[in-house]
Amino acid sequence: FEPSYTSTNLTAENFIGFAGGSVVDNSITQAIGSASVFESANVTGDYIATIFDSNSNKVVVLYEDTSNSGYGTAIVGTVSDTSISFGTAVVFNSAGSRYISAAFDSNSNKVVIAYGDSGNSNRGTAIAGTVSNTNISFGSEAVFNSATTTYTASTFDSNSNKVVISYRDEGNSNYGTSVVSTLSGTNISFGSEVVFESTSTVDIASTFDTASNKVVHAYRSNFQVTNAGQTVVGTVSGTGISYGSKTALGVDARLIALTFDSTNNKVILAYKDEDNANKGTVRIGTVSGTNISLGSAVLFVAVGNGETQNIPALSFDSNAGKVVIGYRDQNNVGDIVVGIVSGTSISFEPEISMTTTDTRETSSTFDSNSNKVVFAYRDGGNSNYGTSIVFQNAFTNITRGSVASGSNAVIDIGSAVSTNQLSLTAGQQYFVQT
Repeated sequence: FEPSYTSTNLTAENFIGFAGGSVVDNSITQAIGSASVFESANVTGDYIATIFDSNSNKVVVLYEDTSNSGYGTAIVGTVSDTSISFGTAVVFNSAGSRYISAAFDSNSNKVVIAYGDSGNSNRGTAIAGTVSNTNISFGSEAVFNSATTTYTASTFDSNSNKVVISYRDEGNSNYGTSVVSTLSGTNISFGSEVVFESTSTVDIASTFDTASNKVVHAYRSNFQVTNAGQTVVGTVSGTGISYGSKTALGVDARLIALTFDSTNNKVILAYKDEDNANKGTVRIGTVSGTNISLGSAVLFVAVGNGETQNIPALSFDSNAGKVVIGYRDQNNVGDIVVGIVSGTSISFEPEISMTTTDTRETSSTFDSNSNKVVFAYRDGGNSNYGTSIVFQNAFTNITRGSVASGSNAVIDIGSAVSTNQLSLTAGQQYFVQT
């Protein structure tokens, strides 16, 4: 007599457990590469901007080349392991280019650069660049503010597919102002300018919260001495943007930076706290509607006096789920700290050295192709050359054998011994959800 067996394919809804199959340990240790010069000349300027182009999987660095009359210049970098190599530098503005900021428009696959054009009365100007291999080409410049423009910040709103440019408008009492840009090919057009701070405004930073689909600004309002640090939430609609009520930091925050933690859906705010001996500080923001609430202040440097001397180079590593901060410490050298967000707070790993020389105008971006953070800076220990370095976060990623829903699965049942597991603790219960 031959017994009859029937086979039922399982679905994700009717099976939870350990399926037979391989287990892969993808653990990576922390590492930092060697410094790589991208401009063998003085790149002294207001800002160096670093952005990742997810279409070409390249890093783009924007800077003022003082060996070439301060012309606005771009160069494309390719990350390989913890090294980065660069193509040929390309001028995007044949004049001094102040307060450079940039964002990558993933809808049109263009890099959008904003700056004050000293060749045109320092007017606020933007230009779009297209990366191809290790080269970048540009469309025509477009003016978004017909007055002296400083402290620019740019972010891409992936909900509306617009780049929002924020700045200090010196033609309008130095008010904090923003404008929404629209790309058509390499041509840029702008909506009306919108004031988000009706006092003199400096140290502007911007990010986009993909969970709430809101733009967030942080900045310092000069005339509010006791509560100089401010945050505000913006909503893009068409070619315009509107703002909710401001939320004060309650301290004199300077050298401000923002990024978004897409793992925890939190806004990360880093700054120098002028009211606390210039210590590098982080607060975690939660956006709700058009408002943002802020967690308690946490020092990102626990040793020494914790001073930070430049705008923190702030990025979120979405592969490791960690916040990465590069900064110039009280000894004027570059350091890196890594933070992990929990709720409305953050804890930091011990700092590591990024450089041993005077490091200034540091910026960073996360390369989601190589899963590395790339820093660009002016190396005061090497004739102020434009320099870059690659940082790899440590993380553990255990991938267990899995079966697609609706397919056959080999399952370890009662009394079976599973011999191919990793990183499990005897006697510990494990759940699909916490």
